[in-house]
Amino acid sequence: MSWLPYDEYLIDEISTAMDLRLPNSIALGAVAERIEAGDGGEFVCDLATGVGKTYLAAALIEYLARQGVRNVLFVTPGTTIYDKTIANFTPGSRKFVAGAEFEPLLVTAENFARGQVGDALHDPSQLKLFIFNVQQLIRPTVNTSRKTRADDEFIGGALYDHLRDASDLVIIADEHHVYNTNAKAFSAAIRDLSPRALVGLTATPDAADLDKVIYRYSLAEAIADQLVKIPVIVYRQDGLKDTATQLADAARLRELKEPAWRAYAEHHARDSVAPVLFVVCQTIKDAESVAGTLATHLPGDGEVLLITSQSTDDALAALANVESPQSPVRAIVSVDKLKEGWDVRNIGVIVGLRALASQTLTEQILGRGLRLPFGARTGVAAIDQVDLVAHESYRELLKNKESLLERMAVASPSDPDAPPVELTEHPGGVLRIGPTQPPTALSPGATDVLGGLSDADILIVSSVEDAEATFAAELASVGQYLPAVTGKPHIVFPRRDRTLQPVQFTLASLEIADVRAEGKKYSTNQTVTIQGQAIDARRDLQGDVAVSTHAVDSVEATQNYLPADAVRADLIGRVHGMGLVAALLTERLHAQEIADAFLEGAGLEPAGEENWTSRRAAQAEDAIAALVRAAYARNDRRPAYTWNPVSLLQPRPTPAIIHDWYDDFVVRQWYRGWTKCAEAAASFDSYTGEFAFAKLVDDSDGVAWWLRLYQTDPVWITMHPVGRYFPDFIVVDTAGVHWLVEAKSDAAAAADATVAAKAAAARDWAIAATESKLFGTWRYLLATETDIANASNWNALVAALP
Repeated sequence: MSWLPYDEYLIDEISTAMDLRLPNSIALGAVAERIEAGDGGEFVCDLATGVGKTYLAAALIEYLARQGVRNVLFVTPGTTIYDKTIANFTPGSRKFVAGAEFEPLLVTAENFARGQVGDALHDPSQLKLFIFNVQQLIRPTVNTSRKTRADDEFIGGALYDHLRDASDLVIIADEHHVYNTNAKAFSAAIRDLSPRALVGLTATPDAADLDKVIYRYSLAEAIADQLVKIPVIVYRQDGLKDTATQLADAARLRELKEPAWRAYAEHHARDSVAPVLFVVCQTIKDAESVAGTLATHLPGDGEVLLITSQSTDDALAALANVESPQSPVRAIVSVDKLKEGWDVRNIGVIVGLRALASQTLTEQILGRGLRLPFGARTGVAAIDQVDLVAHESYRELLKNKESLLERMAVASPSDPDAPPVELTEHPGGVLRIGPTQPPTALSPGATDVLGGLSDADILIVSSVEDAEATFAAELASVGQYLPAVTGKPHIVFPRRDRTLQPVQFTLASLEIADVRAEGKKYSTNQTVTIQGQAIDARRDLQGDVAVSTHAVDSVEATQNYLPADAVRADLIGRVHGMGLVAALLTERLHAQEIADAFLEGAGLEPAGEENWTSRRAAQAEDAIAALVRAAYARNDRRPAYTWNPVSLLQPRPTPAIIHDWYDDFVVRQWYRGWTKCAEAAASFDSYTGEFAFAKLVDDSDGVAWWLRLYQTDPVWITMHPVGRYFPDFIVVDTAGVHWLVEAKSDAAAAADATVAAKAAAARDWAIAATESKLFGTWRYLLATETDIANASNWNALVAALP
């Protein structure tokens, strides 16, 4: 029997409620499938920095809670991640992850030894989220102690033992690579707890743990899917590479970025946030010198923040507030202190004055600057790119780009011989990723709906001079919008969103064997004793009085008892009175059956007359209620759909650079001069697919209008069981039929299994939209680059395809 039956609808529901990014949604499904057995398995999700592992963890905790789990331990490797994680689950915190239905009781090193928390630990209905540093859990030595390993009067034993005894404990190990078997103390601290499942989250899995990786989403994919910034290596054309010049250039680039960030926030009614320069040094002495140099470029009070192991509380408070609109900080100088677990979204420029080994760059330093300041790409390079000012080492980095991109490549642990992602170097030093297979979900039966990657720049090399010119040109366009097209149509996309409706719940869905097993835990009354201390006074030989105490024999305390028939009646009343089932005679009979099975498990014969202590009876009621709630949470759901029409052709921000449609093609650049495009300009991810299709339909008599769609548009097809599919175009033909179109490369169409699933979902959607009689006639078309090249016009393309 499954411990936690895999519930794909619940995964979809949580993904929607918590607005998960698609990689996190897929990862959640992969984890849920693997922990179903509850046999103590250990699984790892390898997610690129900046994708949002915290959101995956929060969604997993919600999934576990909905499935009836009440004990989850979140282990962190250090103070920075520990503090951040507590903030992530504290309502009201700026870092709080919203969207969950269950609000857990946070149990931390600071509060676990309190009476209120101790009582909650024994409440089977309360979701407990334990957040601890691994250092707080390791076994004590002769010279050290651990509060978690010491007896606590409120818990009734050591917290560590309490966790080990929990029958439903699930551990989430953040930065999983820290707990590898070579780190014996850390490894033992979490694995000795024998959890029902151990789920590791990391961007850098240890080589020894690759066989545990069940899902991988690489940095290249995150950049190509526009979930993080694009890294840009910036150099000087004159070859100057001294530290003072490097810092001056970095400060200048940061200064040029700030007006664009401010203007974007103002024009889009977003909280303002300033770009920050992040400098990593080798020693504290170096850091102090750099901070002094930067103060000449950033002389304002508090603009340069020095963070080392010797930092004051005021400095750490300023660091915690660096994303605030009121923060004066414009540069952070650090000595390796902020390499992992420090997550802010407003790093705009990075300088590495320590040895920039490629692994260090990608895994630690670069990772601090990948998060998007406004949650999504904006189309403004000054915002969407993080600049690495690396005058001295950029050429060496490019020379060893294969090593630099080691953590970017897509690789499947289950197929080590699979071809790597295609990386090509373009003029100017731009590294581009070609079409690839989807992110790897290595769980049998897991559904992958991301699809292959389009061409995308994943690493750009730029001179300081070119970067300055780009930022200056962009500033004039920030806050401006593309002009409206004369006579543009009114296009409404009939988006169909899925909701989940619970099937009528019945008590008959509880497994009687599970009820009996739970009842076994309540087979005896627990005695309560009164322990006395006698006070004795005696005179010594000198006649002085000496007072002492000693224990006297304990006596059993008086307790209230209930007869067995009253216990049974209370159990039946509790089960039937929870409001989860209809008030029917059949459900009342099911409640009686559940109560009898529970009492049978507790060793009470059908005709027995055993008296129960009131405490034992109350605990039994809570336990049986928890069983019912868990069954209700697992109750099957049926999907239902609602139409949410989306009015398209809303004002779109003006790109900084717009080419004429006949100019040379550049991925994701904007092109104008179309005759039938419903917007004044359009951008494309591929030349032989999307760009060629746009030119074909723009010159076709059978087309009235066409519109390019982007992943930032609220236009998608809901996939089953989870995920969204974002198509490429809408074409309105001269007969008034609306076509949803996907332009795909031949390689992706042939190798990507999800293409067919997307097409099937889109065709089902088109039929439903048309049959609704609300939105006119809709059709779906999947065209490969060969189909497009062979077609003379739109009508020929439609006629040639099924």
